[in-house]
Amino acid sequence: TWLFCCYTLSGTINHGLTLAMHEASHGLVAKGVTMNRILGIFANLPMGIPASVSFKRYHMEHHRFQGEDIMDVDIPSNIEGWFFQSTAKKVLWCILQPAFYSLRPMFVNPKKPTKWEFINYAATFIFDSIIYYFFGFSGVAYLVFGTLLGMGIHPVAGHFISEHYVMHKGQETYSYYGPLNWFTFHVGYHNEHHDFPFVTGKNLRKLRALAPEFYDDIPHYHSWIKVIYDYIMDDKISPYSRVKRVTLKNQEIEAIRARGGLVK
Repeated sequence: TWLFCCYTLSGTINHGLTLAMHEASHGLVAKGVTMNRILGIFANLPMGIPASVSFKRYHMEHHRFQGEDIMDVDIPSNIEGWFFQSTAKKVLWCILQPAFYSLRPMFVNPKKPTKWEFINYAATFIFDSIIYYFFGFSGVAYLVFGTLLGMGIHPVAGHFISEHYVMHKGQETYSYYGPLNWFTFHVGYHNEHHDFPFVTGKNLRKLRALAPEFYDDIPHYHSWIKVIYDYIMDDKISPYSRVKRVTLKNQEIEAIRARGGLVK
């Protein structure tokens, strides 16, 4: 029962909170950068693992340098692409996706922690300590395992694959128009989101309705579960199934790194 609740309740809710963090990273939750940082950290607390501030720093670079080698840490590493090729290994890759998602940036494009990241660490530690005091280790584990399970082989985690894995040649980004958008701040509207990253999630479906000629006739999805299934079962799809480009010179990358990235 405990594990079932971790997967269904905590997994779904905590995954939704990662997308609340995503909204805050774009400055869409409140007015002002500072208030969005605070609300992003607040949404991060029930996840049990500090992530909000670091996520914003890397996510802004994903938007600015989508597919760019080194800069876009959303792209799996060469080792992932080489190793996770078979069906069984892709199942394992999906299960371990939380680890790759959080650890990959530290190896591909490490950043020095900022003041706000230390605030994020402290807030999460205090919150976890309070949960431990009142509910014990099982309470903290419920939150942490919910976060990890919700980012692995879980219906709402299908967006990790659906967004940018090339399943239709010639298209790099895909939208999802199914019911799980209601649990995920409409992150499924991903083409719309990349076209207009400062339109809040709840308004992306209105954006699509205003411009159907740009979105309705390109490949898109209606089931994240099917996306996960197809990714695992199709031998032609693997972690290598991403558009990867090199347009920046090493000097340009080092200059961005020297100033702490696009966002500090």
